[in-house]
Amino acid sequence: MARLRRPVLSVVLLPAGLLMLAGCNSTNMGSFGNFSNPFSSSPPPPSAPAAAVIPPSVRPEDIVGRWGLASYHREQDRARTETAARGQCSQPYTIERSPSGGVLMLGHDNPQRMDMTLKGSVEGKTYVGPGPDPAGADDREVVTFDGRVLILKWVDPEIAGRYGNMVLVRCGAEGSAPARTARARKPAAAQPQ
Repeated sequence: MARLRRPVLSVVLLPAGLLMLAGCNSTNMGSFGNFSNPFSSSPPPPSAPAAAVIPPSVRPEDIVGRWGLASYHREQDRARTETAARGQCSQPYTIERSPSGGVLMLGHDNPQRMDMTLKGSVEGKTYVGPGPDPAGADDREVVTFDGRVLILKWVDPEIAGRYGNMVLVRCGAEGSAPARTARARKPAAAQPQ
């Protein structure tokens, strides 16, 4: 009879053990002390709200175009640098739209144009740079922009020390080819008959 009890006991305990293991598998064991009941009907705790996206004060289409480029380190050199930047329109710095909706610009220490995003910040500043977060080490802060002159300052002090403040002056009217002077054609002289 003792032999008979063991098979009956294992037939009863085996399914009970499997049910217990299945129950362990479905509980939330993500953090110690926070075990949830798989049969509970309470909703999961709310997740943290997503950070609000602050719109930038400058849109990508505002800065797309051809620009004369120069830079300065001292504020007293700003006016002279703007004049120098206007003179660079014969070899313009070009900003284009990127496939992601941002702009294609040069970064620092890299000869390849990069996809840059215009980003607003809670402080009310606008930044241009790679990635979604404002004021990153590779970003430039928009110091001023009036539609014709754009001044950018590097966020990283080491990069700012090397490159200074960038002054971009728009070359010609946006969307138009460089102006060409047309020569007036002189009328043909009448031939005496």
